[in-house]
Amino acid sequence: MNTTPLRTELRRSIAPWAALAVLAGGIAYLYLLDGPWSKRTTEWTAQWTALALWTRSLLVILWPVVVGLGALQGLRDHRSKASELLASTPRPLLHRTAALAGALLLALVTAFALIVLSGAVQVAGNATYFHLRWVPIVLVGVLALAAGALLGMGVGRTLPSAFTPPALAMAAFAFTILLGDLLGRRQLFTEQGIPYTEPNQLSLLSPAVAEVRDVLTTLAPSVHLGQSVWLLGIAATGLALLTTSTPRGRLLAGVPLLAGLVLALAVLPTDLRRMYVADGAAGELVCEGPVCVTRVQREKLADLTGPAGAALSLLEGKLGPDAPRTVRENTASPAVGSPEAWSSDAVLLRFDDALFTGAHGGRLTQAVVAQGMMPGCSVLPASWGGSVVVDDVIAQYVATRWVTGRPEPLPGTLAAEQTGRAETVWRAFTALPPAEQRARVRTMREATHSCQGEPLAALEGGNAR
Repeated sequence: MNTTPLRTELRRSIAPWAALAVLAGGIAYLYLLDGPWSKRTTEWTAQWTALALWTRSLLVILWPVVVGLGALQGLRDHRSKASELLASTPRPLLHRTAALAGALLLALVTAFALIVLSGAVQVAGNATYFHLRWVPIVLVGVLALAAGALLGMGVGRTLPSAFTPPALAMAAFAFTILLGDLLGRRQLFTEQGIPYTEPNQLSLLSPAVAEVRDVLTTLAPSVHLGQSVWLLGIAATGLALLTTSTPRGRLLAGVPLLAGLVLALAVLPTDLRRMYVADGAAGELVCEGPVCVTRVQREKLADLTGPAGAALSLLEGKLGPDAPRTVRENTASPAVGSPEAWSSDAVLLRFDDALFTGAHGGRLTQAVVAQGMMPGCSVLPASWGGSVVVDDVIAQYVATRWVTGRPEPLPGTLAAEQTGRAETVWRAFTALPPAEQRARVRTMREATHSCQGEPLAALEGGNAR
């Protein structure tokens, strides 16, 4: 195979600069900017699925750049004023453009692969759970870059104007934003009337994916298939525009894009729970005694076992037979719209919740006790921006202090202006006879574990319902 034309295009075309733009933009975004991709268990260098999803989210900025650069590449013959000369040569147009397109695609794929590789090296050192289900997510991202570049080149050759690359890049950016934040989301309301949004089917037409919210959720296979069909349609349209010179051919070039859109909408799921699905293997529990975590968080088990065991002993000493017997990582997908009912037999925790972020030793024991006494009941999960009611924070502080005997609240739970009221509630509660204290705590736990009552009212002796 003669690779001389490809090597020549790699030196003389904008392919190296396009690769540099993608590589520098992606690395700067992930390493220099502070965002959710660099925090908690969903950090992009912490787990394989998180790595794939966060690198796909980069396409919200990289894809428009690639489309614009492709259009600039497509203008080369027009800029050099050699279009008529090249058209008179016996060499087919497809052959003339193959090396040009191949050089750009090779450069872009290499740049994106280097971004993924830089994260994969770190994930390999951080994660104890390895799987290959993250690979299709990355491959679809590679296909998106290739399709965007071909579409840009085709449009640039069809509309040979200096305004085409910037206009097309802005149109591509508007397209990703439109699908990601406007047309791609449906407005819903909780039972309490609180508004929230969730992705719909149109959001899956965007080359980028939604923000990563937990490490146990991944994209469904039907999403990979539908997105691949859609992107192949875009690539085919770009290639058709790049290799045709007749008005009829350019008109027919839009057929693959429309066909890909129709087929993709027939394949892509419409329900959120079938778009983002639970990774069952990653969510399998690994246990040491009464303490269990998921396979994907196995490295946290050693640090959790001792403090969690101490917390269970403290809870048993105060609650007796009503105390929880196990501590488990919560594998249920965070639900939006209604609070979940909690088990009173087990302490269910999420490592990304504020209680457990950065907690070790005694603080971790205190956090497990707090979660066991009063799990959160926000209708919006913490990872989705949910907040806790002030009265619930005070009730959790009083209940946790009653079990542990530690007067200091957990960091980040009790605001300074709430301290006075919390102390007042604590003094009134501890002035009660021990039997009355236990009765009120029992009522409070019934209310908070069912998420259908007022925990602080129960501790104060009022109506918890």
